[in-house]
Amino acid sequence: MKGCWKLTAVAVLCLYWVPIWGFAAEKQLRFGKNGEFKILQVADMHFADGKTTPCEDVLPSQVASCSDLNTTAFVRRMILAEKPHLIVFTGDNIFGFDATDAAKSLNAAFAPAISSNIPWAAVLGNHDQESTLSREGVMKHIVGLKNTLARVNPVEAHIIDGFGNYNIEVGGVKGSGFENKSVLNLYFLDSGDYSTVSSIPGYGWIKPSQQLWFERTSAKLRRAYRDKPEAQKGPAPGLAYFHIPLPEFASFDSTNFTGVRQEGISSASVNSGFFTTMVAAGDVKAAFTGHDHLNDFCGKLNNIQLCYAGGFGYHAYGKAGWARRARVVVANLEKTEKGGWGAVKSIKTWKRLDDKHLTAIDGQVLWSKTSTGPRRKKQIGGT
Repeated sequence: MKGCWKLTAVAVLCLYWVPIWGFAAEKQLRFGKNGEFKILQVADMHFADGKTTPCEDVLPSQVASCSDLNTTAFVRRMILAEKPHLIVFTGDNIFGFDATDAAKSLNAAFAPAISSNIPWAAVLGNHDQESTLSREGVMKHIVGLKNTLARVNPVEAHIIDGFGNYNIEVGGVKGSGFENKSVLNLYFLDSGDYSTVSSIPGYGWIKPSQQLWFERTSAKLRRAYRDKPEAQKGPAPGLAYFHIPLPEFASFDSTNFTGVRQEGISSASVNSGFFTTMVAAGDVKAAFTGHDHLNDFCGKLNNIQLCYAGGFGYHAYGKAGWARRARVVVANLEKTEKGGWGAVKSIKTWKRLDDKHLTAIDGQVLWSKTSTGPRRKKQIGGT
């Protein structure tokens, strides 16, 4: 089976990973003292009923002992290995058809993030609402969980489609000139589940009301970045997260992406224009999705990197022998002439496989402040 606002985020972030015991409302999500901000993306957990839920598409030797608990273990391993500042779940968090109780499944699916006390965010996929909660109910439940930065919808948008449209601002290093300025902007959007237009088959899409909210939010953030203190000439880089890939993900082949494409691009059957909207805004440097579990590539189109995370969950279709995986994104700040931390210098990514060594693969630079040339590959090192 296939894929079978303005928010000031609140968290105290540490240079090293230690439990963050609660959030202080006056504190903003920000870069660590080492000038780094790391995001762990978890796509398509497809969590259902825990240890009684069997795995899909695993090797015969794995079948007997494999369940949703393997997904949970993988999340925990990734958190311990990467020590992210933020965990982002990009939809199909639960597989509704097989989840007896949606609330219990959601609690279990997000339990590793909750217990880590690391800030986390989530958007919905096309399967989250197929159990005992409506789509709105699922998002409201997520927002009520501990340590989440997710929001049902932006308070300033009185009419907006979907549930789970919001943004998070990431401030510069505390004590630097960028302390009170968002140097990295994260956009989260509900890409829908299935078309509600009888003449249009297939999956949902990002609607005009959502794009209007994005345009206004992006414009507001770009203006703030150009204002004093530390007035900047260009926009702060932005990253977008949603579940269903855009039609533009089909623009690549093996000659112009990093990763693999092992299945078709299951986007909506219509193009709602959101890619063009992002290009016009000028701040989004990369967009990250899930949905197509056997694709894990990043390709660059019109200066925006379009990236899959690859399938994560074990109760989700996959490919036996092809390891489940997760994507990591790291933004690094530039050093100022006085030795402090300034704006974002580069954004890099790699993936880790759920194997014995959590093998890191496909390290690449997604965006660099000084680079306008082709995508560069790098050795995997975590920085």
